[in-house]
Amino acid sequence: MKSRDALVRLKRFHAEECRRRVAQLQTMIAEFTRMTGDLDREIAHEEQRANISDPNHFAYPTYAQAARTRRDNLLRSVADLKDQLVEAETHMKDAAEELTKAQGQEARDRGGDRVIDLVAERRV
Repeated sequence: MKSRDALVRLKRFHAEECRRRVAQLQTMIAEFTRMTGDLDREIAHEEQRANISDPNHFAYPTYAQAARTRRDNLLRSVADLKDQLVEAETHMKDAAEELTKAQGQEARDRGGDRVIDLVAERRV
């Protein structure tokens, strides 16, 4: 059944695309988390250097303030990416189930074709 083969290939492609999306999101989350840690260390170093750790202090280092803003943006991005990851994992699970179902249907079709071939051989 050529149409069933095409369906299985399509489902396989979709499942693989979902898997790639999940992997991409996980990589981005890990990278942003690493960057956040780097910024935390830079902020601490800059605060220690200036001996001012209160962001509201008039002499608080400009670099530390910019790094805090960047870190906060990254943390928001990580939270958004985690939400997207949950959704992508759900899509990946659904795609895998659809692929398994399509492969099962294809296997049943092939099994039915074999039975028909066996019956035809016995008649000859």
